[in-house]
Amino acid sequence: MANFMGSYTYSVDHKGRVSIPTKFRKYIDEDADDALIITRGLDGCLFAYTIDEWQRIDERLRALPVTQRNTRVFVRMLTATAISVTLDKQGRIAIPRGLLELAGIESDVLFVGTLDHFELWNPSEYDQLMNESGQSYESIAETILM
Repeated sequence: MANFMGSYTYSVDHKGRVSIPTKFRKYIDEDADDALIITRGLDGCLFAYTIDEWQRIDERLRALPVTQRNTRVFVRMLTATAISVTLDKQGRIAIPRGLLELAGIESDVLFVGTLDHFELWNPSEYDQLMNESGQSYESIAETILM
């Protein structure tokens, strides 16, 4: 089971390639051809899932009633941007230009581990979101962990 933690900043080259942090690579399954699923995330980032975790999400989504409009819209929005990417021999992935633009990622990517997946951010967008949250770590912890 993946346990993505920490944050790391890496440069994106002109082809949209970026190295995956070494500490994250150990959770990417060689049996799954070193592949990840990258898709639209929340709050303006991209989400990256291992194949195993994506299969769990897939099963949950398939169990939702397609008769509900919000289900159909969400599944469309999520899967329309989802793509399988494979690590190359240097531990890099190539992120399609459209996904980079969706997250406002230009020259640098901030990888943020979030336990079962990781997020890819424009570093300044992430900093702005954290500064604008209006709540302290302690006040959020009180509502979530108590």
